[in-house]
Amino acid sequence: MDSMLKPNTHFTTNNGFVCGEKVRGSCLNNVGFQCLVNSLNKKVKPGFTTYAVLASNNNVKKQVMTLQQPLPRVERRKVDPKNVASIILGGGAGAQLFPLTRRTATPAVPVGGCYRLIDIPMSNCINSGLNKIFVLTQFNSASLNRHLARTYFGNGINFGDGFVEVLAATQTPGDAGKKWFQGTADAVRQFTWVFEDAKNRNIENIVILAGDHLYRMDYMDFVQSHIDRNADITISCATVGESRASDYGLVKVDSRGKVVQFAEKPTGAALKDMQVDTSFLGLSHLEAAKSPYIASMGVYVFKVDVLLKLLRWRFPTSNDFGSEIIPAAVMEQNVQAYIFRDYWEDIGTIKSFYEANLALTKEFPPFEFYDPKTPFYTSPLFLPPTKMDNCRVVDAIISHGCFLRECSIVSSIVGDRSRLDSGVELQDTIMMGADFYQTESEIASLLAEGKVPIGIGRNTKIRKCIIDKQAKIGKDVVIMNKDGVEEADRPEDGFYIRSGITIIMEKATIEDGTVI
Repeated sequence: MDSMLKPNTHFTTNNGFVCGEKVRGSCLNNVGFQCLVNSLNKKVKPGFTTYAVLASNNNVKKQVMTLQQPLPRVERRKVDPKNVASIILGGGAGAQLFPLTRRTATPAVPVGGCYRLIDIPMSNCINSGLNKIFVLTQFNSASLNRHLARTYFGNGINFGDGFVEVLAATQTPGDAGKKWFQGTADAVRQFTWVFEDAKNRNIENIVILAGDHLYRMDYMDFVQSHIDRNADITISCATVGESRASDYGLVKVDSRGKVVQFAEKPTGAALKDMQVDTSFLGLSHLEAAKSPYIASMGVYVFKVDVLLKLLRWRFPTSNDFGSEIIPAAVMEQNVQAYIFRDYWEDIGTIKSFYEANLALTKEFPPFEFYDPKTPFYTSPLFLPPTKMDNCRVVDAIISHGCFLRECSIVSSIVGDRSRLDSGVELQDTIMMGADFYQTESEIASLLAEGKVPIGIGRNTKIRKCIIDKQAKIGKDVVIMNKDGVEEADRPEDGFYIRSGITIIMEKATIEDGTVI
């Protein structure tokens, strides 16, 4: 039926307002119908529904036509990076990464051959356009401070009107000022006065980052989501499986993304209670079955006034974000979840550190440091290219300035300035390299005296091992953990074993012929 609009038809709005318009045209005629819509748009206020009586040529019959004019468009408030500051937490004592953290802060631990863990959040900030960066340090901070100074002060990295500022743990007058950082929240609390300085008064949101994660993220998207949903706090989250769920803070969210429950590292029945069907996040049913938990990444964005209120007045004695501040804030504030769907790894244990590094050596790794648009920065070492003489290298990463002679390297990472002599076999191993060279004459002199130079000597076989900086491993050594020992502390012999992984300590000496 070709329904025609009767001339002088009256259109009535749902609040009783009547408007008349002489229109004629077929509802099936797009041009005529569009004329009607345009006419109504001039007459009817936004959001009102209009009604009409339609008549056909053969049969006059009342019909209802509903036209809904769209609501007025609300301009999206775009985040300004000048109003955002970043805080990178330098980490605690690093007990889970010991002995790699025996003399080194967790964020300063080498990763991927030539980088340090701190380079991950620093580079993400730079690539996201966030140029106001604070780094909070406390434990073993000398190497971290040195790396930050060499990498991010000058060297072609332009922060414009921004800065990188190291805020080291310190003591101040009064009883409270005599305490070191008691946790992540307490570390930020002790420097809240920084955000009240004149130069920082335009900061509206603060991104809080961990210094021991491996991932590539645009923090501007993260903060934009925070602003779009008018959140007080936004938590970056990732889906995880059953095996590692208890290592993280877990959340439950409603259909709008609001966090309705937060549990810090639950176990047993409490862990099962945090299980959710993650398919509603867009995962396939198979992926959802493998990853039935939503984990906090320990990456947050706070409104500045909310952060100050929580730390100073609402919870002045709470010291940790994950176990205290966030669970309490969920009950009182608008806490939103931002689902991060790319690769992310919390390098908080020896096992996760080892596995994340070796994954980089695969033909198709889950994560790559190189991306022309979002590169990762590190300290320029000005080293020569690596020199290899008749070597076999399969699925490996070889850093700068190495000397490799007639050796085999399989599924391994070889750090800067490493030296491998003839007959060496390296498999499933992370070698962190050295901070300085020994000259050929120095090496020859040490060998003549029966001593061991830095590097790995002739015919040494190494499997499933992490070799820390400046380690000296002699000739005919075997490091394979054939007995499958899971945990062992042998500092007097220069090594530890964690999760079945042998760790050669920094500056340790493993004498010729040693078998581990």
